[in-house]
Amino acid sequence: MVHFVGAGSGAADLITVRGARLLSEADVVIWAGSLVNPELLSYCKPDCERFDSARLTLEEVVDIIKNAEAAGKTTVRLHTGDSSIYGAVREQFDALDALGIGYDVTPGVSSFCGAAASLKAEYTLPGVSQTVIISRAAGKTPVPERESIRSLAKHGATMVLFLSTSLTEKLQAELIAGGYAEETPAAVVYKATWPDERILRCTVGTLHKTVTENGLTKTSLIIVGGCMGGEYLRSFLYHPGFTTEFRKAKE
Repeated sequence: MVHFVGAGSGAADLITVRGARLLSEADVVIWAGSLVNPELLSYCKPDCERFDSARLTLEEVVDIIKNAEAAGKTTVRLHTGDSSIYGAVREQFDALDALGIGYDVTPGVSSFCGAAASLKAEYTLPGVSQTVIISRAAGKTPVPERESIRSLAKHGATMVLFLSTSLTEKLQAELIAGGYAEETPAAVVYKATWPDERILRCTVGTLHKTVTENGLTKTSLIIVGGCMGGEYLRSFLYHPGFTTEFRKAKE
């Protein structure tokens, strides 16, 4: 059996209880060494075989899994954050389906959630934004034109941008061309929830300068939007004048 496990946003204790249990039971662990906190391997039993997928191709990963299955071993495929976001898991699922190898998926705490916690931010504020757009700037990996940063920026929603820290000059220009004002709040969170986390607050207009002056090139999230500003409307959820299923409005 193969278990795909989201490692969480960085801190070793932010893996789920289920994920930690599966790691502790695994005979083989294939982990994304370029992104996953190595402290998570402390959950593994001493005789667990460990493979760093940063040095492997898809075919080599599948071969390791095939060999483990033939030996009756349990494998954990440990991905950073939650594997559903830029995890390159679909191609692995399809390969295992073709081989008739069973697998399941344990979700993880994505770094976009970890960044919000570190920023003490709420991405969806009444009167500001009720939508979160998760995307990336086009670089070595292209994105469909309909999902260009300029196109997505037209919504004025909260944007969380992965894999874009080395592309901020163009990114900044596209955000502004799409409709964000230069004074729109922004933040760059380097290694959210890791021990060496850094938070850099800026604006859309100072995004590129902030990133370059601080020497950031990767392992950072960029958050853009009014959700980090000071203006918003009070939620109706706990408003005394609002009736819900569980309480009546007060006069």
